[in-house]
Amino acid sequence: MKVLGIDTSSMATSVAVIENNKLICEYTINTKKTHSQKLMPMIENMLKISDINVNEMDMIAVCEGPGSFTGLRIGMATAKAIAHVNNLPIVGVNSVELLSGNMNLCDKKICAILDAQRTQVYMGKYKFENNELVEIKNVDVVEIDELIEDLSTSNEEWILVGEAVYKYEDKLKEVENIYIPAPSHNVSKASSLCTIAVNKYNKNIDVYDCYSVKPIYIRKSQAEVQYDEKMKRLNNGK
Repeated sequence: MKVLGIDTSSMATSVAVIENNKLICEYTINTKKTHSQKLMPMIENMLKISDINVNEMDMIAVCEGPGSFTGLRIGMATAKAIAHVNNLPIVGVNSVELLSGNMNLCDKKICAILDAQRTQVYMGKYKFENNELVEIKNVDVVEIDELIEDLSTSNEEWILVGEAVYKYEDKLKEVENIYIPAPSHNVSKASSLCTIAVNKYNKNIDVYDCYSVKPIYIRKSQAEVQYDEKMKRLNNGK
């Protein structure tokens, strides 16, 4: 099975192709360029230099969120378009599940975090059992101080992975039972996305077509929050 993976949930854009659990190619850029500028050129260049045609794919793996609202829409629209044209199934993987997949063979519990703005993070807790990623706590949005308190009082060792570790590094380094992995593990990787997606596909979990797959936002965007607050003030003023 040949799988194209697409992730635009965070600042990094990552695409990859795996075939029968072998990584064929991967392209990751972690810059401030927008996903609309990066994604399609990355896919085209990766496939071209690897001598792969997109119509050779058997499945699309896409990160469904949470994360950057605009980024998720760009990645999801691209995955749906490719799947539609080539009549391919799509497997969705959430963003913290994807980050935790970077830590395979880890013997500690894993907490993945992405910046959710202000003092909040998107998070999920996982562990590896028999070389498979097992969910401990489903994806959620929490205050970073609450999460640090939860982990520090758990009497267990935790690997904290994801780009948000750098935003809160000063707080995290003071906690003895929290460990931050190497930089290569803290960026979302489409190769991890593909590996998780294949396992899900084999179990018929989170398998969609191009019409039914949807992003996971967890909460409203800042623009929606501000709109709701504005409407509430207007209604209260009547």
